[in-house]
Amino acid sequence: MKIVEGFRLRNILGQATIVGEGIAQVDFNKLVTLNSSAAFLWQSVEGKEFEVSDLVDLLVNKYNITQELAETDAKEIVQRWVKVGIVK
Repeated sequence: MKIVEGFRLRNILGQATIVGEGIAQVDFNKLVTLNSSAAFLWQSVEGKEFEVSDLVDLLVNKYNITQELAETDAKEIVQRWVKVGIVK
């Protein structure tokens, strides 16, 4: 999967926020905020193809959590991203 073209992570008033930029995202009308771990994942995979397993590895290495917890968290994050249309 990959982040859809035209979405960028921005810091808006201290909050990590995904914004749609450019003509392709003119109809995007959602406000997507990310917690620190989701923002870390976004920055780590921006511009790259990735799988849930890549996110799991990133979470395990960054936060020293179990594989199982990282897998649960990564799947939830990806499901949210797909649902709002910022990842395909």
